Amino acid sequence: MFEIKNLVFRYKKKGNDILKGVNLKLKPGEIGILLGENGAGKTTLFKNILGIEKPVSGEILFDEKEMSKLKEVERAKYIGYVPQNIRYGALSVYDTIMTGRISCFGYRVSENDHKKVCEVIKKMRLEKLAAKNVNELSGGERQKIAIARAMAAEPEMLIFDEPTGNLDIANEQLILKEAKKLAKELNITILTSLHDLNQATFLGDRLFFLKEGKIIYDVKKDEITPDMIKETFNIKVRIIDIDGEKLIIGGENEK
Repeated sequence: MFEIKNLVFRYKKKGNDILKGVNLKLKPGEIGILLGENGAGKTTLFKNILGIEKPVSGEILFDEKEMSKLKEVERAKYIGYVPQNIRYGALSVYDTIMTGRISCFGYRVSENDHKKVCEVIKKMRLEKLAAKNVNELSGGERQKIAIARAMAAEPEMLIFDEPTGNLDIANEQLILKEAKKLAKELNITILTSLHDLNQATFLGDRLFFLKEGKIIYDVKKDEITPDMIKETFNIKVRIIDIDGEKLIIGGENEK
């Protein structure tokens, strides 16, 4: 179980609180989606979870372990990170994925490290790309490599920062399906931010509406309402049901 309890954060000692008592829970295999306008605190929350920033108060727990008390190497065994803007060196796909196991290394790469990388490559069907230079791949392929690299450390949770932000529609769908497969088949907890509300309802099990540093709604995806969206984004929408799936249409700004 991943849990955030009453998390408060500010950038300056006497500055305004950016996160104002955030509470959030996700079970193993659940996908949580952070929704909110730019500046709502989504990236700041990720930085606190990943240990890049330190909260003023509150707790970030994984299976009752306080993440802020763990060293970076120990934290990486619980939480993996897939950034939106990915920069690679001139490495093969295989070697790039191996860099994801740095937190597991002793003084050198072991036979077990090679075994784990091969397992990840097989699970994500990357065998045909393993020897290729990662910089020669398409955007969707590179995003898959980023996920595989994060998976190489065998984390129990993955953080995605806008995973579809720089992709075309086909690759967006590819990455969403990959994320869903990881959660459901491997029982990995996922927390991600998305701007597209329909992508959020397709991918997410729980939706967290973040506004001005607070989670104002924490709902299952079938509980989402137009009023929640209006309060969070100041837009009017309609929600219709098509074959059991919710479709959000509209998006007109309130005057």
